Amino acid sequence: MTTTGSLKEHSDFRMLWAGNAVSQFGTRIGGVAAPLLAVGVLAASPFEVGLLNAAQTVGLLLIGLPAGAWVDRMRKRGLMISMDLCRAALLATIAVAGWAGVLTLAQLLVVTLAVGVATVFFDVAHLAYLPVLVGRDQLLEGNAKLQTSQSVATTAGPALGGWAVAVLGAANTMLATSIGFVVSASQLNRITSVEPTPQQPGTRHLLGEIGEGLRLVFGVPTLRAIACCTATANLFLTFLVTLNVLFLNRELSLSTGATGLVLAASGVGGFLGAVTGRAVVSAVGRARSSWLSLLLTQPFALLLPMTRPDWRIGLFVVGWFVVGFGSTVYNIAQVTFRQAVCPDRLLGRMNASNRVVVWGTMPLGGVLAGLVAEAADARTGLWVGSTGLSLAVLWLLLSPLRTLEDVPTP
Repeated sequence: MTTTGSLKEHSDFRMLWAGNAVSQFGTRIGGVAAPLLAVGVLAASPFEVGLLNAAQTVGLLLIGLPAGAWVDRMRKRGLMISMDLCRAALLATIAVAGWAGVLTLAQLLVVTLAVGVATVFFDVAHLAYLPVLVGRDQLLEGNAKLQTSQSVATTAGPALGGWAVAVLGAANTMLATSIGFVVSASQLNRITSVEPTPQQPGTRHLLGEIGEGLRLVFGVPTLRAIACCTATANLFLTFLVTLNVLFLNRELSLSTGATGLVLAASGVGGFLGAVTGRAVVSAVGRARSSWLSLLLTQPFALLLPMTRPDWRIGLFVVGWFVVGFGSTVYNIAQVTFRQAVCPDRLLGRMNASNRVVVWGTMPLGGVLAGLVAEAADARTGLWVGSTGLSLAVLWLLLSPLRTLEDVPTP
């Protein structure tokens, strides 16, 4: 199932890449269309919109750990196809109900939660499938290409979703997103490589399998450091994301359009990081680039609270651009490192356990940001967030990763 040479010639990887790209865009577009549908059609209150946003991400916390164990028991490609078709069917019910005029907030919440759970299974299976499909020698190139499409989807997806809702309407946008997931499934179905039969757990219970994944993440010093670093960085990055609009729009009095342009700097930086990440990580090494990418870039976040409503708005643009660039290079390096050192039979559990830990801090970051901004102001909150983000790399500097260049030889 592996190949040599560039992945440009690997037809099965191209199918995986195409399917993942469509899935990423579908997730981002649906994430915008659902709240707009709730507000514009169902007249949802701010609290109800908050519930809807929570429903999009709470699936990971509810099912993330057992999902990893289940993924390790199953063929990954078939599971991804099933989850794509499941998401397509769920979103189609929203479109049909919208056309019929019978859509309710309860249905939208339930479908959003179910789509979120399906996305958890898809993402965990996808991370576990890549090493099996392309081999460990080509993980870096594969992750760099996948990160490129993810960066484009993250940057352009919400804008495309907003445009689609304005032109097509929210219900029709849901149908278009549903069709996108069918396209993703069809691309994955074109992969011809035969996936090895997953190793079965024998008599071990589900909790035992989950524990094995957690012990790997927290028992291996390098993996533990990466998990703690990413969790800390996500907490404070969410801190910044929560306050950026408030700071730019209210405290600096930027227009909505100008605020959007300034915030787009992170997406541009992330895209550049995805395009150049493979070369950077190849030259520096997967272990070394994981901490260098953060050490050299995340302190630029300290430029954000220095911004003033004059020429110094450029400080925010530069800082947010560099943070986006460094974060993307770090993701390419650390994901490739984790996949390379993890046994195939534990890839699902390792990725799920790591994802629960590193995403679990994000809701806390949003809450803390709001509390700090209310107690002081948004600028103070940005100082707290940027300082914490700059210091997150200490987890890596104080770990064995500091002395490694690349993946250690077993």
